[in-house]
Amino acid sequence: MLSVGDWGRPTLRAMASGTSYKEVFRVPEFRAMWLAELQSVAGDQLARVALSVLVFTETGSAALTGLTYALTFVPSLLGGIFLTGLADRFPRRELIMWIDGLRGCLILLVAIPGMPFWSLCVLVGIVSLLQPVFKSAQLALLPDVLGEERFATGMAIRSITIQSAQMAGFAGGGLLIAVFNPYVVLVLDAITFFGSALLIRSRLKPRPAADRSGADDTGVRRSWRASAGESWGLLFADRGMRALVLMLWLMALVAVYEGMAAPYAALFGGSSVTVGLILAADPLGSVIGAFLFSKFVPEARRPKLLGPFAILAAAPVAVCLLQPGLWVSIVLFVLAGGFGTIVVMQTTTSMTFMLPDARRGQAIGMSNSGLTTATGVSPLFAGILADKTDAAQAVGWFGVAGVIAAIPLAVLWQRSIRAVPAPVTD
Repeated sequence: MLSVGDWGRPTLRAMASGTSYKEVFRVPEFRAMWLAELQSVAGDQLARVALSVLVFTETGSAALTGLTYALTFVPSLLGGIFLTGLADRFPRRELIMWIDGLRGCLILLVAIPGMPFWSLCVLVGIVSLLQPVFKSAQLALLPDVLGEERFATGMAIRSITIQSAQMAGFAGGGLLIAVFNPYVVLVLDAITFFGSALLIRSRLKPRPAADRSGADDTGVRRSWRASAGESWGLLFADRGMRALVLMLWLMALVAVYEGMAAPYAALFGGSSVTVGLILAADPLGSVIGAFLFSKFVPEARRPKLLGPFAILAAAPVAVCLLQPGLWVSIVLFVLAGGFGTIVVMQTTTSMTFMLPDARRGQAIGMSNSGLTTATGVSPLFAGILADKTDAAQAVGWFGVAGVIAAIPLAVLWQRSIRAVPAPVTD
């Protein structure tokens, strides 16, 4: 049975000295992975805008449009649970390359004019199903590419650029559709996937699978259930890992205002433009938070700030109980997005080095599936609460719940840090 082991030492050793963005970008394989992901993320946002416009234009149904948009997210939960083990059993470079190539082919099929709606739903659902496999393989491969010393800075670069690509993709999607049409935008999305696959194939060196045997200690090949159970057990193996996983999932409560953007804007007399500003607040805060945290907070101090920042991520959302008005709320959401991204970034960094390489892909994929589930469920319950009160009250109470939950998790994490002996220096 694999165990987490002495996870504290590599994490602390990796944080012993700071690493600049320039040093990380000097790594050729990271540059390729970064550019490939940047293309894919921007393409995904283009596709979401294009699909929404395409389906609404073809069907005239807001419900079917919403269903199509949901299909770009929801199947990823199933992919995270059932498929992320592939990131450990197969070479990660090849897995990333083939998934991007397959997604590009599927999007090209979606771009065929006259495609039946049910076929479009199936194709979009498969693309979403493959996303967590891509992400888990990429995150599990990143430590091999960067090493321990550069990994935290590499994660910061990813957070900044992904959020920027999402904003650019949403804005660019609307502009491109106005100039061309949704089918052209979908073809561009497919091209980004093919470009990503070519970058990975040409710039990354082959590596063997992390879990090459797929067998347990007795030599018997593990079933999917046994492998998933082992990875799930690693996520709750000790109090430090439990604190990290639960803090990661807690950030879904903090971001509930994204799912409540339309009723929240309407409460204060806002328009569709206001809804866009609320949705833009989180990625804007994410870019600012990731940059400031990675640039000005010493790496050795970052794990110690994780608990307080989890509380600070929820606190601005709780202020919504006071009905602060639209513009103050947007500022609060920017703050929540900034602190929330820092928490997600640092928990992922710490978890990566706590997990054994042979289980890293599946365990990270499963933890992200929990985050995806919570992100999808929290607006549903917030909406039910908003029907009884109003949108600001509902969002505010979720913020209060986040603060209450973050406090014991912060204490648990601080105790786990103190329990780890300091690394021995030469």
